[in-house]
Amino acid sequence: MVYLYRRIIRFQDTDAAGVVYFANILAMCHEAYEASLTKAEINLKQFFTHPDYAIPVVHATVDFRFPLFCGDEVLIELMPQVINENTFKIEYKLLLEKSQQLIAKATTKHICIDPKTRQRKQFLPELLNWLNME
Repeated sequence: MVYLYRRIIRFQDTDAAGVVYFANILAMCHEAYEASLTKAEINLKQFFTHPDYAIPVVHATVDFRFPLFCGDEVLIELMPQVINENTFKIEYKLLLEKSQQLIAKATTKHICIDPKTRQRKQFLPELLNWLNME
């Protein structure tokens, strides 16, 4: 499933050179991830504070193609993919909304764990539904 998230680049996203600070690209991707969970009717407060499950990011990469500036309107496409019963990745594309120019690509890899034992466990049902939504 492909989720779409629209966002306007804010001044606070930029660095002293006036371009988006590199780490903020991942923050925007995570914002899009949270929006997609909400769209799938997952309660974010419960999801991120669940006593029996945690879904940490264990790997992240970003490839930059062009800079973003304050006021730019971007479209973030995210495509979650199941890797196995407790691991998934999300591939992101950041595009200028009007021209569809590819600005950056990112990937985050997540695992499902028990927060007390830190051992891997199977996905919660609502996350599996989100991963399999069409």
